[in-house]
Amino acid sequence: MKKTTLAVIFTSRDFFPAHLVIQARQDILRVFKEQNITGIMLPQDQAVHGAVQTYQHAQMCAALFKQHRDEIDGILVVLPNFGDEKAVADTVKFSGLDVPILVQAYPDDLPAFNVENRRDAFCGKISVCSNLRQYGFAFTLTKLHTVAPQSDSFKQDLQEFAAVCRVVRGLRSARLGAVGARPNAFNTVRYSEKLLQEAGITVLTADLSEILGEAERLTSDVPAVKTEIDRIHSYISTAGVPAEPIVRMAKFSCVLRRWMDDLGIKATAIQCWNAIQQNYGINVCTLMSMMSESMMPSACEVDITGAASMYALQLASNAPAALVDWNNNYGDDPEKCVLFHCGNWAKSFTPDAQMKYANILATTLGQERTYGAINGRVPAGPMSFARISTDDQMGLIRAYVGDGEFTDDPLNSFGSRAVIRVPGLQKLMKHVVRNGFEHHVAMSSSPSASILQEAFDTYLGWEVYHHAR
Repeated sequence: MKKTTLAVIFTSRDFFPAHLVIQARQDILRVFKEQNITGIMLPQDQAVHGAVQTYQHAQMCAALFKQHRDEIDGILVVLPNFGDEKAVADTVKFSGLDVPILVQAYPDDLPAFNVENRRDAFCGKISVCSNLRQYGFAFTLTKLHTVAPQSDSFKQDLQEFAAVCRVVRGLRSARLGAVGARPNAFNTVRYSEKLLQEAGITVLTADLSEILGEAERLTSDVPAVKTEIDRIHSYISTAGVPAEPIVRMAKFSCVLRRWMDDLGIKATAIQCWNAIQQNYGINVCTLMSMMSESMMPSACEVDITGAASMYALQLASNAPAALVDWNNNYGDDPEKCVLFHCGNWAKSFTPDAQMKYANILATTLGQERTYGAINGRVPAGPMSFARISTDDQMGLIRAYVGDGEFTDDPLNSFGSRAVIRVPGLQKLMKHVVRNGFEHHVAMSSSPSASILQEAFDTYLGWEVYHHAR
């Protein structure tokens, strides 16, 4: 993952103690080093110890940011004292940056209310944020109105803000690959390419017959095919799986990866049920799992907005995501349900993963045509879920996000599967159903709902439901 780079605006007001800016710089640099963040900021010998408080300072700082505009993921505004609200807003305006902004303000110390050490950043933050809003800039707030950079609270704020920056930057330039046509029976996963494009998400398409045709023309002695076969065997247990389906998977993977590389594709949604099985004789679940594990998320049934949901969760958590079905109730427990798919979840979710055949499809197509599905159970632990969807009737993109937990409740089943608990699950299901969301949802093993809510709502302008009991 790319290292996060933040532009830092220190600000000061002329009749407040400027020496506090020097300490603020030291505090921020120390925290950046801890969190592996690169900072772009005025040198200490420019402006007021590197802090902006005039129109000229704003121009100077903005010019520096322009030099690094392609590197900068977000802006951190630091108020060691009251600060100059106009200089902050002008710096952002003159820089031309369109990135997330986090506003931090130092707390005053009760024993240091004298003229030499008084901060008043509690008040100054209100003025800075008012000006940012007047200038039309969206911004993120720390959990506490005033917070010291060296505190655990701010370190958590900064970590989450870096994740917000990753999500916003990643989605605004995302290139998603749609492989094949949407299965005819899956109207639920229809989407608007135009609405996605307006948000910066580009969809590239490939006819499934072209991928399959090129894969069929490859021979098993091609070095790239041999390499893919080795990668498959080293990725997952293939005990009991015939050699021929694995060779076919390797050929398909060679063609698909080359297509993705040629077009700079970050995530895919592949036609599955059941064209690949009928026409090529495999399930591509293992290949999709391998891509998701390698941070190139892959979704079923040409669910492009499902792939976008996976990519967003991956960006937020720096960990693989998976696409699942909201599949079954769990007995009579209203806050638990079963998540399921034939078997394409990243191996990170299922430590006991094994390659098998797809049990349900095998009932009509036979085992010999459905090898490649992954069988495994997700162990207990934290989780988040998210769904992005285009509402074509309303002409907007909407989403829902939330946190829950994987449980270790008994589940006698097959495929990739999990039992989860979500407080207020029945309320969530009502929202999903009433608002026309898909039966697919993306999941991550890292709590990420608040990060996605901030990125989707504040910076992308999407309609977001953040589920809570």
